[in-house]
Amino acid sequence: MSRPTALIADDEPLLREELARQLAAAWPELEIVAFARNGREAVRQFEALAPDICFLDVHMPGMTGIDAARQIGRRAHLVFVTAFDHYAVQAFAHGVLDYLIKPVESPRLAETVGRLKERLEAAQPASNTEALLQQLSARLAQMQGAPEQLRWIRAQVGQALRLIPVEQIDYLRSDAKYTLVAFRGDAGEPLEALVRVALKELATQLDPAQFAQVHRSIVVNLRAISRVERGENETAEIHLKGRNEVLPVSRSYLHLFRQM
Repeated sequence: MSRPTALIADDEPLLREELARQLAAAWPELEIVAFARNGREAVRQFEALAPDICFLDVHMPGMTGIDAARQIGRRAHLVFVTAFDHYAVQAFAHGVLDYLIKPVESPRLAETVGRLKERLEAAQPASNTEALLQQLSARLAQMQGAPEQLRWIRAQVGQALRLIPVEQIDYLRSDAKYTLVAFRGDAGEPLEALVRVALKELATQLDPAQFAQVHRSIVVNLRAISRVERGENETAEIHLKGRNEVLPVSRSYLHLFRQM
């Protein structure tokens, strides 16, 4: 029996590589025959190589993963990789399509791999619900009109891709062309990483109920604040839980702490 084959489509190179690495660990027999950067490229690669499985990022520039799935149809088993909110995910869960939530977790990937193996071994035809795909495509078009709040930040740490959940972030600081992300590791230890995204761009995607800009170069997680001490000349200093750093609050943002 020939090895099962797959295509991975995602506009983020690091996420393509990370999913391939996770699949290699969860399903060593699976052969990744192609990578694609967008929906159109995914369709072209599929037509040329006819993989058994397509892992499609939902939100890609140009042609989305959902539109690519509508062209591929029942010719492959489809798995969507999505950062959609819970409401949108319910549409996948109630249909016949499989999905993975970013960042992809190993137990959830193992479930998907198990289902795919069963379908391939049973020679079960790939599922395709055109009505559901149309519904998801319309919902994606609506969601693209509003900025999506960040659920995690991708950071390259050495040769590894680190996916940092926003709730683990203590603060973000502008650092020339980069942004320094100060966050907590899985054991609660303070860590830092640099990302090649401007602080201004990241700030617009953060939940304003949880994150506040306190300086032109600093955005802080309000839940990470231990105390705020007022200083001279209408300034203040933020002390963080479990960190030695003290963050400045400039005069323009002092109104956030007027109750002091």
